[in-house]
Amino acid sequence: MKNKFLEAGQIVNTHGIQGEVKIVPWCDSPEFLCSFSTLYMDGVPIKVLAARPHKGNVLARLEGVTDVNAAMRLKGKILSIDRTGVELPDGRHFLADLMGLEVRDADTGAVLGAVHDILTPPAHEVYVVRGGGKEYLIPAVDEFIREIDVDGGFIRVRLIEGMGSDV
Repeated sequence: MKNKFLEAGQIVNTHGIQGEVKIVPWCDSPEFLCSFSTLYMDGVPIKVLAARPHKGNVLARLEGVTDVNAAMRLKGKILSIDRTGVELPDGRHFLADLMGLEVRDADTGAVLGAVHDILTPPAHEVYVVRGGGKEYLIPAVDEFIREIDVDGGFIRVRLIEGMGSDV
């Protein structure tokens, strides 16, 4: 079952003395996170008064946070977004929804394991799949990823020789 809220970033510091917070975004871009007028902290909505990208992060003013002391108390807090407010283009998925999906060989139907982690190097994501004492690093490109069915709970992949290693 998909969670209503998706973790989207973490408050890592304050900025200035007016209560701004520095957020490390856990999404495609700082601009994406800046597009939300409401974020959620521990499931409680918090209004975003202003947000702007800054050196790969987000600087934001949040409702009720008016000075550096109030901002300091939020350091380390995780911010989430409400998935119902987001339209993803066809073929795109929230990374959180891919975690734990069963991974099957597209040719044989054999279960290889489940998505254990997702690496995000600059070129493209890499799915870390573990199962049966093996680990597979599968680039998230069309050549290897044949189908993603989040509702069905699986990903079909086409492997090449040498992709799996013993764990």
